[in-house]
Amino acid sequence: MLKPTLKLLTALAAGLWLTPAWADIQLIHAGSLLAVPGEAPRREQTVVVVDGRISAVVDGFRDADEYSADSVIDLRDSFVMPGLMDMHVHLQGELSPQNDSRELRWSNELTQMFGYHNAMKTMLAGFTTVRDVGSRTQQTYAVRDAINSGWIDGPRIIAAGSVGITGGHADVSGSRHEFMKLLTDDSICDGPYDCRRATRNRIKYGADLIKITSTGGVLTDRATGTDKQMEDDELTEVVRAAHRMGRKVASHAHQEAGIVAALKAGVDSIEHGTYTGKAAIREFKRTGAYLVPTLLAGATVASMAETGGVLTPAQARKAIEVGAAMQGNFAMAHKAGVKVAFGTDSGVSAHGVNAMEAVLMHDAGMSEMDILVAATVNAADLIDMADTLGTIEAGKHADIIATGGSPLDNIDELLDVDFVMKGGKVFKQ
Repeated sequence: MLKPTLKLLTALAAGLWLTPAWADIQLIHAGSLLAVPGEAPRREQTVVVVDGRISAVVDGFRDADEYSADSVIDLRDSFVMPGLMDMHVHLQGELSPQNDSRELRWSNELTQMFGYHNAMKTMLAGFTTVRDVGSRTQQTYAVRDAINSGWIDGPRIIAAGSVGITGGHADVSGSRHEFMKLLTDDSICDGPYDCRRATRNRIKYGADLIKITSTGGVLTDRATGTDKQMEDDELTEVVRAAHRMGRKVASHAHQEAGIVAALKAGVDSIEHGTYTGKAAIREFKRTGAYLVPTLLAGATVASMAETGGVLTPAQARKAIEVGAAMQGNFAMAHKAGVKVAFGTDSGVSAHGVNAMEAVLMHDAGMSEMDILVAATVNAADLIDMADTLGTIEAGKHADIIATGGSPLDNIDELLDVDFVMKGGKVFKQ
């Protein structure tokens, strides 16, 4: 019989009885720890990380010998909290005057590499999990799967497959008709049964969730407005098909009629929700769906419309209207008790400045703690990963960030994240 090693004996003594002797054990000394957003932070805590998972959170700054730890990370002068999550990104794009050139010149492979570059920028900004709700699917799935397999580093990616109607926001626009015909995806559908087919097809090829566009959108280069576009029976069939296969549905929606229709069809989240009013709020609260507000996108396109050089006239008109309406209606929805999950629409805005969304949410009247809850606990719930993400508790992934000061005192602290750990691996310190 093999004799127990000193490391195993010390682990047993520390209460880590499931820890193998060869495990990688890290201690994080946290000066101020917000382990569970929504609860009060605690002072002078030690987070025990074993093989990328949180094993324990204990009072005081514990010695490495007590846990036979391989390393100690000193964050005694920092505010420590769970990794942030962005529920609405487009990693492969970034709105700029070069968009048309990139569409013509960049290969799918180069676009994939640009998406990976943006994913790393996002993670280094403190966002260890993202939900990509609109990129070239197979390229995004490949990056997602490579990260999950440990072949490459990057944030955890929850990747959507989009389903849209002919001429709607998810369809191609702004090009010669020959190009549009060439670029039209088989996810474009018409009528309930065709949309059911498109949904199943997206899941077949790897979608973690389904993204639909129940209303028009700002960046569609057609003067088709931002009102409801998908019919009720199309919405219902997409949701039914997705839910039967264990996939949630996120709906891009600006005008209230489209928001209400999508919620009645059973979607799990509304993206943007620009013109959320009393009728939409009633449906949000009845269904328990999340609002992902993307205030940063509204501010970005409104600014671009004013300065010119990026948006077409059709896009600019919609951008000015949407940008002016977003913040006030979001404030009303939050005050009414609508559940909110953090999301930016990065790809419209620049990648890596995702925390600007938090500043805009705060400007709209949301408290610092509610913002942190939206970017951690609520986001984890939306993607059905609350058992492994969103808090710093035993058994969860060691996705941990730190700032110099407390974002509970000044939300701007999120703009300068000093420390990033994802799955127990330090990426920024």
